[in-house]
Amino acid sequence: MKYISINAPRQVEILEKPAPKPGNGEALLKMRYGGICGTDLNMYRGAFAYGAYPRVPGHEISAEIVEIGENDRGLKSGMLVTANPYFNCGKCYSCRRGLVNCCTSNETLGAQRDGAYLQYFTLPVERIYDGKGLSAKTLALIEPFCISYHGAKRGSIQAGDKVLVVGSGTIGILAAAAAKHLGAEVTVCDISEKRLKFALALGADGVIVNNGPEALAEGTVERTGGNGFDVVLEAVGLPSTFQDSLDSAAFGGRVVLIGISNRNLDFNFNIIQKKELNVFGSRNALREDFLELIDLVGRGTLKVDEIITHIYPFEKAGAALADLDRNQGDMLKVLLEF
Repeated sequence: MKYISINAPRQVEILEKPAPKPGNGEALLKMRYGGICGTDLNMYRGAFAYGAYPRVPGHEISAEIVEIGENDRGLKSGMLVTANPYFNCGKCYSCRRGLVNCCTSNETLGAQRDGAYLQYFTLPVERIYDGKGLSAKTLALIEPFCISYHGAKRGSIQAGDKVLVVGSGTIGILAAAAAKHLGAEVTVCDISEKRLKFALALGADGVIVNNGPEALAEGTVERTGGNGFDVVLEAVGLPSTFQDSLDSAAFGGRVVLIGISNRNLDFNFNIIQKKELNVFGSRNALREDFLELIDLVGRGTLKVDEIITHIYPFEKAGAALADLDRNQGDMLKVLLEF
């Protein structure tokens, strides 16, 4: 079989090795579509906080079951599925309390361990979720939607809340969709006007073009009457966007950090005390997030396919990553077809 390897920053190869055989409690899967996410792009750039080389990327999974044993989940050969790519140890303090998404020894496919950008791969049966009739393309979007959905839930969003999403990449736009589903009035902020058009087309109530030092402050006044946002979802992972999130939040507001960064921020942390802000991290997602979203998307309650802008054959993964690196403002969700 063929697979994708990032051997060093900006060095992508298509390599070959024997197809794997499933072990006890595992299923053999045939990859159908894999989404390129910020983790994969930052691994390509050499900017990912948790990774090492060489690495097989990929954790946004749409696959077909090729071989599976008897199981209590109703999973059978030929079914289209998606999967939870976050491997937890089951033993640490977080895992013992059920917080498996923030296991202290977490290993995510394509990040801390080799990922799913292979023609065939194996996974434990308990990590595989029935796609319930969703298309192969749609199933590749469930994992990134789970990241956004989990972050929105971390913000305890209530109907009528004014929510700001900082960043209009895939995670940001899906976070906006999740916040809308929870009943919020949603504003999306970004420097890219083209991406903000995506956000509006996919249901955002308003946008702020962050194209100058006062743009976000002025937009916050306009969108909230000067009160600030009840909830801010940070979906970029830069020191500047973290600061923007704190500045834009209302007194007593909630700030959720979804974006990942390997950079430091020097800031006046008194703003957290002064505003009595509630600041939350949001890492990965939980099994219930996957199951809830598969049902919601299946019922048509939440639509995600519109975010797909480009599809490449997996053999062109190097070109796909290079194009996304150069044209991130013009490309939203990129899929690799296997």
